Amino acid sequence: MRSSRLLSILLLLQTRRQLTARELADELEVSLRTIYRDVEALAAAGVPVYADQGRAGGYRLVEGYRTRLTGLTEQEAAALFLVGMPGAAAALGLTAETSAAELKLLAALAPDQRDRAGRLKNRFHLDLPAWYQGAETPPQLSAVADAVLHDRRIKVRYRRWEEPREVERVLEPYGLVLKNGSWYVVASTPGGLRTYRVSNILELTPTEETFERDDGFELQQFWQDHLEGFDQVRFTGEAVLRVSARLAAKMYDVSYPALVKAVAAAEPEADGSVVVTIPIESIPNAAASLCRFGDAVEALEPAELRAELANLGRTLSNLYS
Repeated sequence: MRSSRLLSILLLLQTRRQLTARELADELEVSLRTIYRDVEALAAAGVPVYADQGRAGGYRLVEGYRTRLTGLTEQEAAALFLVGMPGAAAALGLTAETSAAELKLLAALAPDQRDRAGRLKNRFHLDLPAWYQGAETPPQLSAVADAVLHDRRIKVRYRRWEEPREVERVLEPYGLVLKNGSWYVVASTPGGLRTYRVSNILELTPTEETFERDDGFELQQFWQDHLEGFDQVRFTGEAVLRVSARLAAKMYDVSYPALVKAVAAAEPEADGSVVVTIPIESIPNAAASLCRFGDAVEALEPAELRAELANLGRTLSNLYS
């Protein structure tokens, strides 16, 4: 533990040039007394560290000194892809490893490269969850991630959308995907590769059984194919809509991707309205989505959608009249 802390102090001083004892103590979550002892140990080991006195002082390394002790541990290397994604790293239980990996990467850079990396980090931020939604932190996520990293089978009790709602499965987890703040595990099953939402895993039992993954499997390509296939299954029909001129002019404020895309590609009518065709999942789903626009969107086809919207209108009128 102490050797790891000594290396962290050395790398922090190499990347940040100067830090006070208090700053080091806060960074490493130890006492000031511990920092004083650790710095003395570094100096005794031949590391050219010294203290600048005064209000603007702090610990520094002799100019030009660079350590080559920047090797990554196995867990730090595995956490590299999470650098710049602190929320995802925390959810997977890899916060410390990600911070250590980032620190070692910065220490390996030349000063001008390190400065540029620091500027990029402070000027670009990735926020994954969609608006009005918080990121999921499923209780089983870290166990799933551990199984993914070590190619171990897991036994789960899973809640799905169709009957029977709760099922038991033995999964061979190939990979994890973070989509709009929700985590999904891609796993091999007797029926082939399947996708499971991690927050729907009610119980998880780790096993010591390992599995051999398909060498040709590529997570990014699988996920892309999965999304395309999901859309083909999800959309069961089409609807023809007339969008009023006033709504068409404010499409940038509308959170309905299919409608926004269709309106952007359409030619407006003489009165400024737009007639578009969009894919829909089902008549009830489309009606519920469209009724929020009131009279700014009129369903022209199919007739079943017009009838469903009319029925919703009568129901609401009866409720509030």
